[in-house]
Amino acid sequence: MKKLTIICCLLLVPFSLIAQENESLNIIVFGAHPDDCDIDAGGTAILFSELGHKVKFVSLTNGDAGHHEKGGGELAKIRIAEAKEAGKRFGVEYKVLDNHDGELMPTLENRLKVIREIRKWNADIVIAPRPNDYHPDHRYAGILVQDAAFMVIVPNVAPDTPALKKNPVFLYSEDGFQKPSPFEPEIAVIIDQVFEQKIYAMSAHESQFFEWLPWLSGNLEDVPKDEKGRLEMLSNWRSSDPSDETRELLKKWYGDRAQTAEHVERFEVCEYGEQPTEEEIEKLFPMLKN
Repeated sequence: MKKLTIICCLLLVPFSLIAQENESLNIIVFGAHPDDCDIDAGGTAILFSELGHKVKFVSLTNGDAGHHEKGGGELAKIRIAEAKEAGKRFGVEYKVLDNHDGELMPTLENRLKVIREIRKWNADIVIAPRPNDYHPDHRYAGILVQDAAFMVIVPNVAPDTPALKKNPVFLYSEDGFQKPSPFEPEIAVIIDQVFEQKIYAMSAHESQFFEWLPWLSGNLEDVPKDEKGRLEMLSNWRSSDPSDETRELLKKWYGDRAQTAEHVERFEVCEYGEQPTEEEIEKLFPMLKN
C-alpha cells in the first residue's frame, strides 16, 4: 500500500520538477557595488534558490565611496555587513571584493579575479551588467565579465584555478540605456511570488536605499522612519507595469500568465558565451512556464 501511494504521488509531480532535484545549477551574478546584484537579479535568484539551485552574488567593489556622510574603511564594513544580511534574506552566498568604490578598472588583475570566481563556482549561468552606463564602475564591471567570458575555459589563463570544461551562458541584466545599442531581452522571469521577499532582502542595504540614494535625489527627509513605510517606499520604487513588449516576451515563456504579471526581471544573452537554444534556456531557467 505504501509503495502504491509513493508511485501515485510521483505521477502527480511534473517530470521537470523531478529533473530539477537531480540537476543542480550554479548561477553567479556580478555587480559593481554591494546592492547591484540585488536590484538586477534578486527575484530570479530567490526563485533559483527555492528550486534548490546555488546562487552567488559578487560585488566587484566594497562600496566605500557610496555615502554622503561616511566613507573609507568605516563605510566598507557597513556595506559588507549589509551584503551579508541581504545574502541571508535572498538565500544566496554574497561576496564583496576589496576594490575601492569609484576606482574599478578593467585590469588584468581584476579580470583574473572574475575568471577565478566563475570557475570556483562552476557556473552554468553568469549574469552581469552591460558595459553601457553612467557609472564607470558599472561599465567596467560589464567589461570585466565580458573579458572573462572566453578565458574561463582556457587552462593556461589563471592556471591555479582549474578551467571550466564548458563555457557558461553569459547574460546581461536589464538597463535603460539606448546608445550605442538598447537592451534586447530574450529571457523574462515573472517574480510576482517573491517580489516582497526581494524588497525585504534589498532593504538590508540601509545605507543605500534609505540614506545615500534619497540624499542624491534630494528626498532624504521623505524617507519613512518605520520599517513598514520603508519597505513600501522601496516597493514603489521598484514597481512598474510591464510594457507591451515585455508581455509579448512573457507569452513565449508563460503563455496566459503573461497578462497578469506585475513584476518581471529580464535578461539578454551575451554573444561571448555559450549560445543556448530555447530548449536549453528552459532547462537553465526551470521556473519558466511554472
